[in-house]
Amino acid sequence: MKHKYDVIVVGGGPSGLMASIGAGEEKARVLLLDKGEKLGRKLSISGGGRCNVTNNGDIEDIIRHIPGNGRFLYSPFSTFNNRDIIHFFENLGVPLKEEDNGRMFPVSNQARDVVNALLKRIRMLGVSVRTRTPVKNLLFDKERVRGVRLTTGETICSKAVVVAVGGKSVPHTGSTGDGYPWAIEAGHTLTPLFPTEVPVTSQEPFIREKRLQGLSLKDVQLTVYNGKGKKIVSHTGDMIFTHFGLSGPIVLRCSQFVVKELQRNQSRKVRLDLDWLPQQSMAQLQSDTWEWIAAHPKKSLKSLLKPFLPDRAIPLLLELAGLDTESTFHHLSKEKWNRFCSLIKAFPIWVNGTLSLDKAFVTGGGVHLKEIVPQTMESKRKQGLFFAGEILDIHGYTGGYNITAALSTGYTAGKHAALSYT
Repeated sequence: MKHKYDVIVVGGGPSGLMASIGAGEEKARVLLLDKGEKLGRKLSISGGGRCNVTNNGDIEDIIRHIPGNGRFLYSPFSTFNNRDIIHFFENLGVPLKEEDNGRMFPVSNQARDVVNALLKRIRMLGVSVRTRTPVKNLLFDKERVRGVRLTTGETICSKAVVVAVGGKSVPHTGSTGDGYPWAIEAGHTLTPLFPTEVPVTSQEPFIREKRLQGLSLKDVQLTVYNGKGKKIVSHTGDMIFTHFGLSGPIVLRCSQFVVKELQRNQSRKVRLDLDWLPQQSMAQLQSDTWEWIAAHPKKSLKSLLKPFLPDRAIPLLLELAGLDTESTFHHLSKEKWNRFCSLIKAFPIWVNGTLSLDKAFVTGGGVHLKEIVPQTMESKRKQGLFFAGEILDIHGYTGGYNITAALSTGYTAGKHAALSYT
């Protein structure tokens, strides 16, 4: 049978756009389908509208920052890695700049420049594009994929199909989980879906009473513990107290471990410890603060603590330590002060969950990776079927890591779809 297209790519996000390019560069006849009006919607809003394209760390560093099955990416990275991404965009006339922690952004600070460069490359390669074209299901026979059926009933045959429709997070960009039923129909297993890179919720009294709502903290440390009190993970950086719990960069990074611990032990709560001053050891903090208040014996604790802690946090911390805000040095014992310092270094916050998957930045879970050939991204269940991007059970931290995974798996899938079936 003669097909009009060698490769059909379903989904116009970062992985789908790159899959189209990967296939087009191998001279395949490519059709890109997307149900939305515009391509690259998720890219357009990423990084606060600036688009954190990738991260400039070495491969091992990238893998470490993708705790959700990042090791699977060694093979796709051998085809197209973060350094290839940087060269790719710079060759398209989009120079990148490096910011904190290796994050790479366009020099223009405009996400649309990244999207436009991808669209320009697609046009140059002669990729056919159809937007506002939802796919209803994939076409299979016993051994292989045969094409797609649109919601209009139209069928389009092809030798290979790349499914790059995303997960279920940020649904207003079109990621509404369309690809999961297709994967199941093809014989694939899905690992449970869950929100990650998402704010966490808490029923602590001080949260419910909104005593710290809106308080932003910089350079603090947050640690997640399991039910036996063993540390799971720690992250240092910025966070914010909200009316429902906690948010901010280090909270988002801890969120997947909170979800997994809640699921693993079917527990109702997970303990986090907040270190307000991680740059100081316990002994140093005890010594410095004790000398400071001893040097000002007539001043209240509330005023003396201002060089060390945010104003709004001081009354709560003193209260939880059993100290009066107006107490002075003469009312203190060394033992009681050391207990207060322990609270600063390990302030317990019990959390009971996260916001829902549609409020998350990233979807955890997805198509089981044991059923995917890592070197090509082809299905082990159906020949000619490829998967790329967030539909796979791969999830990393914010900071360019998830987009790196999407672009790498997308390019790899598109390239091998073309090489194998043209």
